[in-house]
Amino acid sequence: MTLNTQPNIPEPDGFYDELIAAHHGLTKDQSDALNARLILILANHVGDRAVLRDALKAARP
Repeated sequence: MTLNTQPNIPEPDGFYDELIAAHHGLTKDQSDALNARLILILANHVGDRAVLRDALKAARP
């Protein structure tokens, strides 16, 4: 498996709206914790350490 950085989410604007809605009403700390949990859940779903390593590299500025 390789890291897919091409658009791959059906209706991405709808997903973005859902992501923003999940943060509605949260404090900064709660929002940061939600992001951390989401990252770990999705990383677990991917499961491939090489892909996750590539994603970490791709996400760095």
